[in-house]
Amino acid sequence: MKMARFSVISRPLWTSRGATVGTNPEQEGELQLQVCELSTEPTTEEDVPFLGQEPEELVEIEKLDYHHYLPLFFDGLCETTHPYEFFARQGVHDMLEHGGAKILPVIPQLIIPIKNALNTRNKQVICTTLKVLQHLVVSADMVGEALVPYYRQILPILNIFKSKNVNSGDGIDYSQQKRENIGDLIQETLEAFERYGGEDAFINIKYMVPTYESCLLN
Repeated sequence: MKMARFSVISRPLWTSRGATVGTNPEQEGELQLQVCELSTEPTTEEDVPFLGQEPEELVEIEKLDYHHYLPLFFDGLCETTHPYEFFARQGVHDMLEHGGAKILPVIPQLIIPIKNALNTRNKQVICTTLKVLQHLVVSADMVGEALVPYYRQILPILNIFKSKNVNSGDGIDYSQQKRENIGDLIQETLEAFERYGGEDAFINIKYMVPTYESCLLN
């Protein structure tokens, strides 16, 4: 069973939600305790140089406060600096994998972080966020349907980038191998939205992304 590792470190991973992560989710001010990694493997100072002390405690991922930590990790999707972008990405995927019924009630808190990440228009951030969205819709029952009312906030940037499949030279081959072609990832994401979004998904996708063609009706 995967455990969430908590360690004292010298700087926050991200603080865009207006409060650093402390031992108390409501605490603001000086950082005391920071979620560092979700992993089955021990973390050492050699692996991550800024880890200065031994772990304070280990907590099963399923027992984390999803209303607090899942939006926090989604906030971190805007990160582009290693190792912070890795912590955010891995934290999101691990919590989605183990969250089950805890995920659905948190969906409204995830929309602004998702929108902010997409609106960076940073290729790396957008690709990471699209993969997260694909994982999110299959992470628990009814999550796909719960996202439909938020398409107006999520899909505009996808509509802008949907046709961006052309890279210069051989770059398109490498990007496809690594699943980093934005156009392809957007198509995959929209299809996942339609498959898991219920009967109202397609019409709402089509309204926001007029060039999208149904993967179920055709």
